[in-house]
Amino acid sequence: MGEHYFAKQPGAQSRPGAVDLVLADLHLRLATDRGMFSPDRVDLGTRVLLDTVPPPPATGDLLDLGCGYGPIALTMAKRSPQAIVWGVDVNERALECGRANAQTAGLDNVRFGLDEEIPPAVRFAAIWSNPPIRVGKQALHELLSTWLARLSPGGRAHLVVQKNLGSDSLQRWLESQGWPTERLTSRAGYRVLAVDPATATASETRDTP
Repeated sequence: MGEHYFAKQPGAQSRPGAVDLVLADLHLRLATDRGMFSPDRVDLGTRVLLDTVPPPPATGDLLDLGCGYGPIALTMAKRSPQAIVWGVDVNERALECGRANAQTAGLDNVRFGLDEEIPPAVRFAAIWSNPPIRVGKQALHELLSTWLARLSPGGRAHLVVQKNLGSDSLQRWLESQGWPTERLTSRAGYRVLAVDPATATASETRDTP
């Protein structure tokens, strides 16, 4: 697998391609390239997420964490044209494809960039993610802790994780960290997890003497 898709500057020689994202409410032709996640087809987990999550908030800041070339971010932007969608990734080649795909789709409400390019004050009304499980457990936990902490009051996160890559153990870890998490759906070997910090806040409020 080599460096896979985690490198800031992928070493794999560029070989541009394209894939189709076809959902009930949209059809996008997306530019891809080697050295990024799932360049030959839209990943099945991503499709499961996009087919099953509730509509994103109509306004506010929304985040696609680990955006790659942008199928999740662009779907959010299409479904919520009055929102601002941020796509964050470490892979600069993937981010370039994401920007090109947004321009091709005529979506001017999406911003692709490295994590440090998102203003620190921005808080997210929703986070959707097919997180990079293969970065390793510690790196994944640090990544999720950092960005889940930036949900705005009432915000929710939806994560899709393959069952045999640890979706159930990730759910237990999230719960142990104080992030109430439920399994929204299970399909084709993937779990969609809904993380709702407001549940913890409400519970803590009820338990306060």
